[in-house]
Amino acid sequence: MHAFKPLLASLLAAMAMSAHAHDDNVAAPRTIELSVEASQPADNDLGIAELYAEQSGQNAAAVARQINLSIAAALDTARNYPDIKAQSAGTSTWPVYAKNGGRIEAWRMRSGIRLESRNSAALSELVGKLQEGLAVARIEMRPAAETRHKAADAAIVDALRQFEQRATLIASTLGKRYRIHRLNVAETGARPLEFAKARGAVMMADSAPAPVEAGDTNIDVTVSGSIELLD
Repeated sequence: MHAFKPLLASLLAAMAMSAHAHDDNVAAPRTIELSVEASQPADNDLGIAELYAEQSGQNAAAVARQINLSIAAALDTARNYPDIKAQSAGTSTWPVYAKNGGRIEAWRMRSGIRLESRNSAALSELVGKLQEGLAVARIEMRPAAETRHKAADAAIVDALRQFEQRATLIASTLGKRYRIHRLNVAETGARPLEFAKARGAVMMADSAPAPVEAGDTNIDVTVSGSIELLD
């Protein structure tokens, strides 16, 4: 039994050396890195608007009551527009300290609503009405989810075809065949088209429709990876 252990150890060592020598004789795959890009326009068919009411006063309860009435009235107005989804967008309250520090001299409160619609005309009209009592935080247009996905799918198909064409060109020029070794697909897109971003509580005196122009957004896709050349 004791004589068997050294023999087993020698056999295992020989097998390990043989496997290592075999690995050294296997040539590393010949790969070439590729990257292509494709772009497809997507209609900005979803409008998003955020508006808010902000007020300060010494009586926190009175400030909250007035803000809540303004937001409730805005949501009630929005119910007259069935094509528009309206929801509250959060409320914040914070103390206002005296300039000499330490003492709270007032309370400030801000509460907002968020509007979404694919009917840009209705959204523009509603925002114009709500600006009689609320300030606009932002208005933007972007592709709806299904619109973006459709454009992205078209861009992916285009990018994959370009990748295949370039891989074929390289391999055929070198007199080789090829197979895909690695492939990555990444999607990007331009920032949403923003029409308004308020700095402070700026409100309009009339109910003129807010200017909104849809346009489109380019959805960009990058296909990158590597091909392995074959004899």
